[in-house]
Amino acid sequence: MRTAGNEHLSKAEWRERLTGARSAVPTARRVAEAGALARHVADLPHATTVCGYVPFGSEPGSLALLDVLLAAGSRVLLPVVPPAPGPLDWAEYTGSSSLAPGRFRGVLEPTGDRLGESAVELAELVLVPALAVDHHGVRLGRGAGFYDRSLGATSRADLVAIVRDEELVPRLPAEPHDALMSGVLLPGRGLVRLPLTLPESAS
Repeated sequence: MRTAGNEHLSKAEWRERLTGARSAVPTARRVAEAGALARHVADLPHATTVCGYVPFGSEPGSLALLDVLLAAGSRVLLPVVPPAPGPLDWAEYTGSSSLAPGRFRGVLEPTGDRLGESAVELAELVLVPALAVDHHGVRLGRGAGFYDRSLGATSRADLVAIVRDEELVPRLPAEPHDALMSGVLLPGRGLVRLPLTLPESAS
């Protein structure tokens, strides 16, 4: 995605452009990128507990990424969307058979015992869905606010968003409540730590 001239876009305008660009990605490329992300996640520092998520729609990633974490010995927790806006609930992922359709169409959620919103505090690593992330760690989500309400409790966790390579952009609009990412996982580049230090002319 080209970023020149996007610096003054609102969050809504960014979301429209990014979702449109994602929907245009050919299926073969999505599959290739999902495979690359599953390989790269094995290179992340081992975490005893990982909070992840099941990608849906055009989101990059796959269940294979979660299975790599399980195979490495991590306990994997996945979000359960609450009935009203608020922090996410969590339950354990033990494989594809532990998933069922959730509250939103197309979204799979774990069917095990609910662990409560505080379960995210157990994680050393939190994998976060995003439409884009900027070089300073600002994340753009879909706008529902579930993750922003959930991540404030994870002061010790490594927050890594999963995006496509072109969705790591120089700058996004930020608000005080935004939880900053400590890294991004990209299909082409693997783990990139944030914030990035750029020459003054490129910032």
